[in-house]
Amino acid sequence: MERYTLLRHLADSWGLLSMVVFFGGITLWIFRPGARSVQSEAAMQIFRNDDHPKDDSDGR
Repeated sequence: MERYTLLRHLADSWGLLSMVVFFGGITLWIFRPGARSVQSEAAMQIFRNDDHPKDDSDGR
């Protein structure tokens, strides 16, 4: 068996398996029970210094 064919078969089988396991791990990490507060804080971080809506008028 040629080296290219061997590497291609390994990438097709084990590469796909490793990507699926990685995706599953990331998905489980994001949806774990204790992650809600961290994600909520990250989502609201851009608004932390806003006390009121910005005035869009340019003074004219």
